[in-house]
Amino acid sequence: MNIKRVNFKSVLAYIILTLGAVSMLVPFLWMLATSLMTQKQIFAYPPVLIPNPIAIDNYFKVSQAIPIAKYFLNSTIVAVLTTAGQIIVSAMAAYAFARLKFKGRDALFLIILATMMIPPQVNIIPLFFVMREFHWIDTYYALIIPGLFGGFGIFLLRQWFKGMPIELEDAAKIDGCNPFQTFWKIALPLALPVIATLGIFTFITTWNSFIWPLIVTNSDYMRTLPVGLAVFKGSFRESTEWGQLMACAVISVIPVIGVFLLGQKYFVKGIMMGGVKE
Repeated sequence: MNIKRVNFKSVLAYIILTLGAVSMLVPFLWMLATSLMTQKQIFAYPPVLIPNPIAIDNYFKVSQAIPIAKYFLNSTIVAVLTTAGQIIVSAMAAYAFARLKFKGRDALFLIILATMMIPPQVNIIPLFFVMREFHWIDTYYALIIPGLFGGFGIFLLRQWFKGMPIELEDAAKIDGCNPFQTFWKIALPLALPVIATLGIFTFITTWNSFIWPLIVTNSDYMRTLPVGLAVFKGSFRESTEWGQLMACAVISVIPVIGVFLLGQKYFVKGIMMGGVKE
């Protein structure tokens, strides 16, 4: 009888990865459990791990205390439009820098790369004055338009387009395609996995953005979810209602998890997808 040898290094690696995955899930599970507990259960000793009874009314109390539906809608509008706009702008700029030849191309690209080394906090004050001059304070314009342009997206997509086989462009030219048609029909579909990656990063960053929406919004009507969450926490005077606060946090994290799970397949597709085989 043959006994298969157990690869202890592989087993140890799986155990470590499993423990790491579980440790990453613990904060989310604790947040979810706390959102379903009463104040008494949250501060009970020894700690209560599973809520009993389940205080589902924390979610209803949140909607009564703050206009969370409006915050959620604002965050969704801002994140979706910013993501779509940055993908379009970055893709067109990246293709031009990678495949087109024009005077000053490399110097201009170096300037764009240099902007990535500037801390975002440095731009807040001048950008705020620009928004004020356009009378865009407390509007969607101030929340969306500054996020449409970013050096990271241009750099990421340029690297992809630069590695695209030249045979594809030659075939498109033979078929009568101009540069824009080549970009739209050939390059863009092939870059879908990278575009999905950029979209996920942009969506998550925009959804979780706090400082800029806090500065350019003044009313409940325009606040995004992270700002609304901070305002909600600051509204407690005597004691913080942690159950309601965690319920608000659960609501705010659901879209981020959903977008990441939906975009996972594109990462796999990016690994499997190859170029032109000779």
